Amino acid sequence: MILILGLILLIAALILAVAGVMANLGSAHELTNDFSVFGYHVTSSTGALFLYGIAVGAVAVLGLALILAAARRASRRNRLARHEASLTSQRESAVVDRERQDLIEQRDAARAQAAQALGDDQPTTPAPPTTGHRGAKWLGKHSDPR
Repeated sequence: MILILGLILLIAALILAVAGVMANLGSAHELTNDFSVFGYHVTSSTGALFLYGIAVGAVAVLGLALILAAARRASRRNRLARHEASLTSQRESAVVDRERQDLIEQRDAARAQAAQALGDDQPTTPAPPTTGHRGAKWLGKHSDPR
């Protein structure tokens, strides 16, 4: 709504400014040709026309400010929506990571039970490292520090 009002004010100011410039043909203080804008007859001096121009410029600035305010509000709304979507995505990925880690732990526990049932102490396939420190610990064995 603010955007539409700003556009209307800016377009009206533009039309008034163009009509004023086109009607001001002479350099004398009196307007040589009378003209009308939106049914209003302008008959005055160039000084009055200058004051009308100031008023039209103020309306144009107001319209432009309304347009920029609407754009700023839309930008803020979009930024907040993107931030909320990012937070939701982070929460969902944390849940998926937790579920994946639970499945890995269940798989490792099942392998350990199967190895015990077969009487073997070591599983046939190596499990992922239990610590994140350069693979320093693989199933309880320390790796060579080379």
